[in-house]
Amino acid sequence: MADGLPDGGGVLDTGGDAHLREQTLHSERVLKGHFLQVVRDTVRLPCGREATREYVQHPGAVMVIGLLDDGRVVLERQYRHPVQRVMIEFPAGKLDAGEGSLVCARRELQEETGYSAHEWAFAGRLAPTIGYADEIIDIWFARGLTLGERQLDDGEFLDVFTASSEELLGWCRSGDVIDGKTLVGALWLQNVLRGDWSLEWSTNPSMDPRGSAA
Repeated sequence: MADGLPDGGGVLDTGGDAHLREQTLHSERVLKGHFLQVVRDTVRLPCGREATREYVQHPGAVMVIGLLDDGRVVLERQYRHPVQRVMIEFPAGKLDAGEGSLVCARRELQEETGYSAHEWAFAGRLAPTIGYADEIIDIWFARGLTLGERQLDDGEFLDVFTASSEELLGWCRSGDVIDGKTLVGALWLQNVLRGDWSLEWSTNPSMDPRGSAA
């Protein structure tokens, strides 16, 4: 694994990708925001020429697919300023400095929805905006949910609701759900429920998928 990304293997990483890779020669910070930074890199292309690459540095995030005992899933409705609309999403949030992925998943699920989970399973990882950001989102499944009190951040406003997997997939098809991470989550959910993709459930997963203790 390099730069937080899993090795591809097979056709995704043949071991002979030198003709595709770029070499970073220089990096400068263009903007430092509250939790995002914009950087501009000078790179050497495989052909030997130089070029610039501007992208957003992100601390990383998690997404939680919470499964209720009746088969429904936990979802949110939240206004997203960049797209100027209310979005349907799975619970998610960014990693705090030094925070493990599972710790973040537990925290975000409880803070945003009020739910805590008895069992967790790491599903996979997604890179939602590879053309202009280095964000990596860890996908977690949670079950054995118990509802408690939410603890939303100051200035955070969202509605929590539940839906069947059929309803969610219908919204993905109709365009009511366009959030990229939630579309990927729906794909995972569909394949897990059909038995095509397996999960390893645990009451206390021992390791953080990013390589540190959870």
